Amino acid sequence: METVTVNRLRWGALAWLLTLQFFVVEAIAQSRYAGAYSRADDTISALGAGRSAAHQLMNASFVLQAALILAGALLLRPALLRAGGQVAPVLLTVAAAGVLLVGVFPSDGNALVHAIGAVAHLVAGGLGLIALAYAVRPRSEVLGTALALLGLVGTAATVFFLTGVTEYLGEGGTERVAAYVIPIGLAITGVALWRLAGPGAADRQAERAAARREQAERARERDAALEGVARRDVEPVDDDPDDHWAPVERRQK
Repeated sequence: METVTVNRLRWGALAWLLTLQFFVVEAIAQSRYAGAYSRADDTISALGAGRSAAHQLMNASFVLQAALILAGALLLRPALLRAGGQVAPVLLTVAAAGVLLVGVFPSDGNALVHAIGAVAHLVAGGLGLIALAYAVRPRSEVLGTALALLGLVGTAATVFFLTGVTEYLGEGGTERVAAYVIPIGLAITGVALWRLAGPGAADRQAERAAARREQAERARERDAALEGVARRDVEPVDDDPDDHWAPVERRQK
């Protein structure tokens, strides 16, 4: 097992946080698109095609996204726990390879390779978030639940996109739901892992454990005090030691 070092956490978290660059570049490419462009009706790949004025920038963003996803998966792997920690890096590596193909082979170039890359990125990315949820759940149940929801939403949107069920959000809108959850989930995970396993995490865990022990001790003291009060309330009062109807213990006092 590799060691979780501060440097690995820092650079891995930064790599996944920087996957948000995709949204910035996409907005720039859309603003420079020749003609009308609809996020609901037009796919993301159209921004990387030759008709797009910023197609080189968009394709460079795809390639950079691949490098960032892969770097984060490799650097943060020691911080991922249990079986999910073994599966998530593999799936995210496939997702990185997929978006790399998307950037290197635009849709108006080698359409087949581009489509294979897009499918690999969306499918492996959604499933990778679900595996990542199980890998981080021992550290944070909230984070694990959030990642599981993002992964399920992305996977469902991928299925709808690939099967043509796009009448509600449009082809571009459905694809974006499937694609957007990946950088969002990775960015959240990177920041959270830095917080949960980075510098000072051990001290914070010790403080929380001490607080829990103190709270449990106070609860035991409170229960003991209540039990003592209840015992005094039910203890018989010996008003008349000659009372023949009294219990034997009282007559013997």
